[in-house]
Amino acid sequence: MSIVGIACNLLLSACKITAGILFGAVSVVADGFNNLSDCGSGIVSLVSFFIASKKPDKEHPYGHRRAEYIASMAIGFLVLFVAVSLLRESVVKTIDGGLFYADWIVYTLLGVSVAIKSGMFVLYRVFARRLSSDTLRASATDSLCDCIATFAVAVGAVLARFGIGADGFVGIAVSLFIGWQGFRILSDASSKLLGQAPNPKQTEQVKSVILSHGGVLGLHDLHIFCYGDGVNYATVHIEMDASLSALDAHATVDKIEQDVLKDFGIKLTAHLDPVDLNDLEAVELEKTILAEVSQIADGLEIHDFRMIRGAVVKLVFDVGVPYECKLSDAEIYEKTLLVVKRLGDYETAVTVERE
Repeated sequence: MSIVGIACNLLLSACKITAGILFGAVSVVADGFNNLSDCGSGIVSLVSFFIASKKPDKEHPYGHRRAEYIASMAIGFLVLFVAVSLLRESVVKTIDGGLFYADWIVYTLLGVSVAIKSGMFVLYRVFARRLSSDTLRASATDSLCDCIATFAVAVGAVLARFGIGADGFVGIAVSLFIGWQGFRILSDASSKLLGQAPNPKQTEQVKSVILSHGGVLGLHDLHIFCYGDGVNYATVHIEMDASLSALDAHATVDKIEQDVLKDFGIKLTAHLDPVDLNDLEAVELEKTILAEVSQIADGLEIHDFRMIRGAVVKLVFDVGVPYECKLSDAEIYEKTLLVVKRLGDYETAVTVERE
């Protein structure tokens, strides 16, 4: 796909630049350079596919699929460059108010260009969905922008024949649209490269699979990491009855990891948290603390609760805080200590974590 795109863009660029110079059409020349910049996008895509297809190695044990995100960002920058260039040319043309009179050759060339770019858009979209490729999705968006830009040039050429100098105004509108598309490509790719939150629907599905296994009392700290489309890892803490034998608990955890891999393609690493259901005092105290802590702010929860008895009873637990909570970790920590202090003379070790 990338090689075909490069060839088409080179041909269109050469034809448009030549025709634009012959007929004195600045907008056609600018559209030709737009296609020339798309050759750079194609080269970026080609290189990214080569890098992304490499197998994991010692330096990159999670593979190279994130190379596609970098490629998408490069394409986004190219689209923005084209938008700025087209905007500048359009503003100059609007101020000058010049008209050009195109020959039938120019109209034919622009029409063929729109047809070719429309076909490339469809092909890029089809293969992007089939291969789950962000780079191809970005290339599809780029091709759509090219269609609109070339169509605008054609409209301006037709209006010029009737003495209407609308080419510059149309170009400004198109350049702003292209700039918005480039910004969207950059935003999406950079978000994934930084470590985008997993799909909430998929997260709930993974939770359901884990909780469906016998002996599982609950779970927390489920983290899903994406290293490119189709390369996903996850970690989770699974709560199970402490009275189960180590072999039985281990077998359940193994089965959970296998099911998550089979159903979602996610390589899960599970940590077992034993819960002593026979320690009724600890169970009731945990429920009481959870009820009090949940009043501090919406969405707060506690987990990894342990009651260590000695000369002084020590309570150890984590407070899970949603990212949207406005209270600082320090405020939540202090308020949690006050909750425990009201319940008795306990030594407390609390860890506050956003999740």
